[in-house]
Amino acid sequence: MPLALSGKKIAILVAEGVEDLEFYVTSMRLQEEGAEAIAAGLAIEPVRGKNGLEIIPSSFIGSLEARALDGLVLPGGWAPDKLRRSATVTELVRDMDRLGKVIGIICHGGLIAISAGIVKGRRSTGSLGIRDDLTNAGSTWIDEPAFREGNLVWGRVVADIPAFCRELVAALADGPT
Repeated sequence: MPLALSGKKIAILVAEGVEDLEFYVTSMRLQEEGAEAIAAGLAIEPVRGKNGLEIIPSSFIGSLEARALDGLVLPGGWAPDKLRRSATVTELVRDMDRLGKVIGIICHGGLIAISAGIVKGRRSTGSLGIRDDLTNAGSTWIDEPAFREGNLVWGRVVADIPAFCRELVAALADGPT
């Protein structure tokens, strides 16, 4: 039986303080379905996750091209507040969205989507801590574990990782919108 995501390339953005579980569980789930899951950082140097796990990026975010990726994942933790300040990051997110490529956003990852300007007029979810940020950016915040909104896959928090991964795998298997 072929794997649902064979041949797909998905970048997961990381920086110091990324939510380890949202990174590792999502990465492993994508790999389980045959995808190439790439940890991409602002530099190719180890970062420590929010819970102390080390992640070594295999790719520099600045070297990623939206056309070469099938998907992008924006995990939460404290990393999104660092990543959102990078024009390279927000440009990549905008390019992925413009091309209709799947973008998985969980917990505080929505902060990057806000800074990239891709949430206005769309439904979203995430940590309660960013509900006002999403709403103020023109999004309609929904209190659900996970759902798809066009090419965007939203997840609320760590406890919702299974639902987020189900939606993410399904969206990536369906292809671009």
